[in-house]
Amino acid sequence: MLFVHGTGVREASYKETFSAVRARLADIRPELEVRGCFWGREQGAAMALDGASVPRYRQTRGGAPEDDEIAVWDVLYEDPWYELRLLGLQPVPEEGFGFGLPPSEEFLAEVTGYAPGPAVVEAFAARGLAEEFTEALRVVVRAPELHDAAATADADGTEHRRAVARAVVAMTLALAFERGGEVSGTVRDELLAVLGTELYAEGRSVGGFLAKALARPVGWRGRYRRGAWGDATLPAVGDILRYQARGQGVRDLIKRTVENTPGDAVTVIAHSLGGVACVDLLVRERLERVDQLITVGSQAPYFYEIGALVSLEHPEGLPPGFPARWLNIYDDRDLLSYQASEVFPGRAQDHRVDNRQPFPWAHTTYWSNQEVWNAVGTWLS
Repeated sequence: MLFVHGTGVREASYKETFSAVRARLADIRPELEVRGCFWGREQGAAMALDGASVPRYRQTRGGAPEDDEIAVWDVLYEDPWYELRLLGLQPVPEEGFGFGLPPSEEFLAEVTGYAPGPAVVEAFAARGLAEEFTEALRVVVRAPELHDAAATADADGTEHRRAVARAVVAMTLALAFERGGEVSGTVRDELLAVLGTELYAEGRSVGGFLAKALARPVGWRGRYRRGAWGDATLPAVGDILRYQARGQGVRDLIKRTVENTPGDAVTVIAHSLGGVACVDLLVRERLERVDQLITVGSQAPYFYEIGALVSLEHPEGLPPGFPARWLNIYDDRDLLSYQASEVFPGRAQDHRVDNRQPFPWAHTTYWSNQEVWNAVGTWLS
C-alpha cells in the first residue's frame, strides 16, 4: 500500500498523518506493507522572493452552506472564548433568597477548581491530545471572558458549563490543528460528551445562545492579516497552482516510489492533490503492479470536467491500463472533494462520508473518521 499526501502538507503534518494512516491500515490488514510518498518538501510551493508579490506581506505575515452546529464550531476553533463572551453580555439574573454562595460565585468556583477525572484524561490521551487538553483547560479557566460570563450564570448554570466545555474542546483541537494534527467531528463530539459529563453539561450538541447569536464580520481581518493568511494558504493553494504548471516532478516522484515499493500488487491511497497527481500518472503511464486506486477528498473529477486535468481531456475516457478498481471517498462539507462515478462511469466508485467538520477542516480530517476506514476495509476485502 502506497500513501500519497495532498496539497499543503509539510514535514510535521506528513509524519503525523502517515503514522495515523499506517496504524489504521495495520488494523485492517496487518500483512500490508505501507509505504509513503512525501512530495511536499521537493515539489511543494514556496515563495522565492519572500512574499514580494503580496500587498503588505511583510507587515501582516505571521500566522495561519453548513448547518448551525458545524458553523458554531467554525467560530469556536478560531475564537474559543466567543460563546463565553456572548454569555457575559446577557443580563445578570436576579438573585433569590437562597442560602450559600450566589450562583455566579458557585459556578466560577466549580469551574476554576475543576480537576479532570481519569475518564476524561484517558479520552484525550487516547487521541494524542493530552498536552493540548491540559494547556486548553489552563488557559480557559484563567480567561477574563470566563469571569465575565460567570456574572450572568443562574442557579442552574447549564448553558455556562456547556460553553466552558466547548471552549476547552475547541481550543484543544485548535492547538492540535496548529501542530498538524487532525480530528474528525465524530471524535470531537465524543470528547465533548466525556468532558461535558464531568462539567454537568448534559448533551453534546452545540446550540443555545451562541447558535442564535452567530455572526462575525471578517472583512477587516482579510486586509490587515493578508500576509498571515498568505502564509497559511500558500502550501495548500500554492501547491495546486505549482502542480498545474510544473507537475511532472510530483508524478516522477510518485512513480519512483511505486517502483521501489515491494510486492506483486500495489494499492495507492491518495489524498487531495495527491489524488490528482496519481490519476494523471496512471493515465499517462501503465504501472502494471498498481491494481487499485483509492482517492480521498480529491479534485481529479472536477479538474477533468472543467478541462483542467493535465493527462486527460473530456470526452476522452480512461485508458485500458488504468487500474481496474478505483474507490473515491468524498465529504459534502469538503469543498475540495468531488464525485467521480458519474464523471468516469463504470470506472470509479464513490463513497460519501461525513467528517462533521466545517471547511477547511473537513478536508483534512478524513484519517480519524472511522467511516473512511470502514470503507477502505470493505474495499480491500
